[in-house]
Amino acid sequence: MTGTPDAQTPVPRTSPPIIAVDAMGGDNAPREIVRGAVLAVRELGLRVLLVGRRTEIAAILAEEGALRDIPVVHAEDNIAMHEGALASWRRPRSSAAVACRLIRRGDADALVSAGSTGGIVATSTVRLRTQPGVLRPALAVTLPTGQVPTIMVDAGANADAKPEMLVQFAHLGCAYAQTAFGVERPRVGVLNIGSEPGKGNKLIRRAGEMLAAAAEGSETMDFRGNIEGHDLLHGKVDVVVTDGHSGNVALKTIEGTAAFTMNALKEALTSSTMAKAGAVLQRGALRKLRERFDSETYGGAALLGLNGTVVIAHGDSHPEGVAHACRLAHNLAGGRIGDQIRRRVPHRSPNWLHRRSEER
Repeated sequence: MTGTPDAQTPVPRTSPPIIAVDAMGGDNAPREIVRGAVLAVRELGLRVLLVGRRTEIAAILAEEGALRDIPVVHAEDNIAMHEGALASWRRPRSSAAVACRLIRRGDADALVSAGSTGGIVATSTVRLRTQPGVLRPALAVTLPTGQVPTIMVDAGANADAKPEMLVQFAHLGCAYAQTAFGVERPRVGVLNIGSEPGKGNKLIRRAGEMLAAAAEGSETMDFRGNIEGHDLLHGKVDVVVTDGHSGNVALKTIEGTAAFTMNALKEALTSSTMAKAGAVLQRGALRKLRERFDSETYGGAALLGLNGTVVIAHGDSHPEGVAHACRLAHNLAGGRIGDQIRRRVPHRSPNWLHRRSEER
């Protein structure tokens, strides 16, 4: 569903962005979410408001001594963790829906939620609408590849995609890389079963052709062709493009492998007295390693392509993860990622991509 530049588009704000935090979303809501919002205000200096059941939120804020520090907007309902896309229609008064309403009115600039991914994607898409020219919003996640992380798009918002959608995902990812990490001409690769041209299914092959056409002569995108799964953490590209099904499988595989590796390392370092002594000497390096592979460190997934910034934190987020998600939302909204996307995504029919790739 393509939006239009009308009342759906938030009014630009010159002051620091205001982050609307869905206090009722997540496995640990509302206590851990509220504590994370307090952390974002006190330690990161961000502007935050909480959306949810006022009485519950106020009680937790009082415990934290932050009752006067963070405004609360009441929402009587919430999207449960087991609910999917239909929740956007079933729960029009949910905390996520109310937060989207604040963004539309210009009273907030971004939404942070640790709620059900399907529910938040559907609710924010219905209520914020897609930006002009954007076919579908996409989830972008950062992979721990080094000083400048690699961004993977899509990580689960669109299980079924078309080639022109993957081209747009590349533009969304490039806008993210430029806004969050200052990469002026991001290197883009398509996730495939082989690096050679001609590999993959029809979707990937056609998307590769169209991306090559779109990047030809471009000063904002450097298309590098196909990359394989074992390249995801090697930093060969700045943006990895894939459909939501493959992207989500790849992401969950990386997260599971990282968790398994850290547990195996912990067992090895506690297997003997000598190993424990060595672990003590290396505890600083081990702490950094754990933080590098901790999904909460990166703040969650950004839902790109909407008339408003949306960050979906990990469902099991704790205060630090919520604070990191707020910081990501702050950086994206403050960096006007919406404007970056508008400049990159043509406000016209996607058929022009087909014509251009056929002319090559």
